[in-house]
Amino acid sequence: MKEKAARFWQEWMKPVLVILIITSAFRSAMADWNDVPTGSMKPTIMEGDRIFINKLAYDLKIPFTTIHVAQWGDPKRGDIVVLYSPMDNKRLVKRVVGLPGDSIEMQNDEIRINGKPIDYKPLDPRISSEIPTQEQPYHAFFAEDLGDHQHPVMITPLNLTVRSFGPIRVPDGHYFVMGDNRDNSFDSRYFGPVERKRIVGQALAVVASVNPTDHYFPRWHRFFTKLP
Repeated sequence: MKEKAARFWQEWMKPVLVILIITSAFRSAMADWNDVPTGSMKPTIMEGDRIFINKLAYDLKIPFTTIHVAQWGDPKRGDIVVLYSPMDNKRLVKRVVGLPGDSIEMQNDEIRINGKPIDYKPLDPRISSEIPTQEQPYHAFFAEDLGDHQHPVMITPLNLTVRSFGPIRVPDGHYFVMGDNRDNSFDSRYFGPVERKRIVGQALAVVASVNPTDHYFPRWHRFFTKLP
């Protein structure tokens, strides 16, 4: 019996355990994917999207920790990042709006960075069409210029939320992050600027997508699409 157990361990369990450890370490330190259960980044990222996260975009960390081994870059304005919430340590997906040293303010849903207003333009209807037709009249859609990115934002006038604040100075080593679904996002307006060490990687693309409101039918047109 002991010989069978030892053989089972050597031939089956040990190799499987090694593979699991290597795979987990790879996902922790290099690349990962993230299922999106909420709509805080709509219409850029929809509920049911699975997004690819490059954990080597800015630095290298010891697997399963937030300890930096090496660093070769920092998040840029407009990047979509994955971070651990300062409130409850849950993993969030948000967009970088403010960099260290920036002064950030918002007036009636319009952002100002260092006293200068951001440009807003009409959004391509193909992007807003991701929102169900019956819901679209409740929202307003815009294209926002943020750094080198032009990306969609969605505003819901009937929602009770923070539409004006600041100015707030972003401390050194911190970033101000917000959701593209501006009136339905738990972000730096509520938990403040985020420490650099809490940012674990950059979200680059949607690799797969299903529609939770339509029997989880695949949204084929969203597969392998780059995030703006």
